Amino acid sequence: MKTLRDARTGDTVTVARLHGEGALKRRIMDMGITKGVEVYVRKVAPLGDPLEIKVRGYELSIRKGDAQMIEIV
Repeated sequence: MKTLRDARTGDTVTVARLHGEGALKRRIMDMGITKGVEVYVRKVAPLGDPLEIKVRGYELSIRKGDAQMIEIV
């Protein structure tokens, strides 16, 4: 299983599945990250946390822990 945390700078990936439950999963979905959406990884901070991504036309920063919950293809 490959997650958004494994994606490198410059990669464009598609969300295959969201893991997690309750409020955490809802928060990720509220940010616009849902099954089938394309995500472009713009930057990764020097220590790897957070990641800056572009999703649905806007930039978003996401923690490594949250990125681990997003399965990609």
